[in-house]
Amino acid sequence: QDQLVESGGGSVQAGGSLRVSCASSGTISRYTMAWFRQAPGEEREFVAAVTWSGSSTYYADSVKGRFTISRDNAKNTVALQMNSLKAEDTAVYYCAQARYPEEFSIARAQYALWGQGTQVTVSS
Repeated sequence: QDQLVESGGGSVQAGGSLRVSCASSGTISRYTMAWFRQAPGEEREFVAAVTWSGSSTYYADSVKGRFTISRDNAKNTVALQMNSLKAEDTAVYYCAQARYPEEFSIARAQYALWGQGTQVTVSS
C-alpha cells in the first residue's frame, strides 16, 4: 500500500503564510490530488484539488484567492501554499489521493488514500 506523508504544518499569526507539502511513496501522476481539513468538532471539508496533469485546479470559496495548490509528478509531491491566513483556517490538514485514475471530485468518498494530517494553527 502506498503512503502519503504531510509536512510543513505549524503555528502562524493571522495574515501570515505557510506551505504544507505531501510526499507519496508511490506514483501519483494519474490521480487527482487534494487537500482537506478538519477542525475540532467539525466534519472534514474540502480545501483544494488539482487534476492529474496539473491543468486544472479547484478551491473552496473560503480559501479562493489565498491558497494555491500545485503538484510535481516527477517527484510525486503535492503542495499547498497558504497566504493571508485567518484564525478560521486553523485545522488539521490532510493530503488525499483520488480513488480512481483520471477522475475529478471534491467529495471525501472519492478519495481512497490519506495522509496522517498536519496541524496548522493561526493565531489572531
